[in-house]
Amino acid sequence: MFNKHLKGYIGLLVSGLLTACATPSTHFYLLESQSAHPVSSTTMTKTPLIGIGPLSLPAVVDRKQIVTRSEHNSIQVAEFHQWAAPLKDNVLTVLSKNVTARQPNAMVKSYPWGTYGEMDYRVIIDISRFDSQLGKSANLEASWAIMEEKNHTIVSHGQTTLEQKLNDASYETVVQTLSKLLNEFSQQLSLALQQVAKNN
Repeated sequence: MFNKHLKGYIGLLVSGLLTACATPSTHFYLLESQSAHPVSSTTMTKTPLIGIGPLSLPAVVDRKQIVTRSEHNSIQVAEFHQWAAPLKDNVLTVLSKNVTARQPNAMVKSYPWGTYGEMDYRVIIDISRFDSQLGKSANLEASWAIMEEKNHTIVSHGQTTLEQKLNDASYETVVQTLSKLLNEFSQQLSLALQQVAKNN
């Protein structure tokens, strides 16, 4: 009887170990800022304070799992490929770092900026698409507006549509390419901010 129970226990233990070994591990990813050359500087009487945000993302991608598109208007949610931080926070941080690199004469903070007080300008961003199709392309679509905080006046606005081909079907390539798209978007925002500074 004892041997029978012992064999059963050993069988369950081996089965559990095999199941654990068969379960894939979860991979975590972060979007990264890109190195950039600053835009040409202008003569300013003071250091402008620029706030990046608030920012909105489509609910379908604003989750811990990486979401990709597939054919026939369907999506794939990667349970074992996840963002290491809340996606919205990560996007805001990357955009802020990228804009900072291009605006050396400004102080750039991501939303909410709280203790820094009122900004001179805030960049309001509505991202309507931020995803990819594995092995094919990554896409970023957004509308944005630059608001002068003192007068609550929109001084510039625009639409952005970006697409970049993917070299392979890996999630590492997806994340790297999405980071590159944010870099391109940051360039557009920086040029718009530079133009606003010239006009004021």
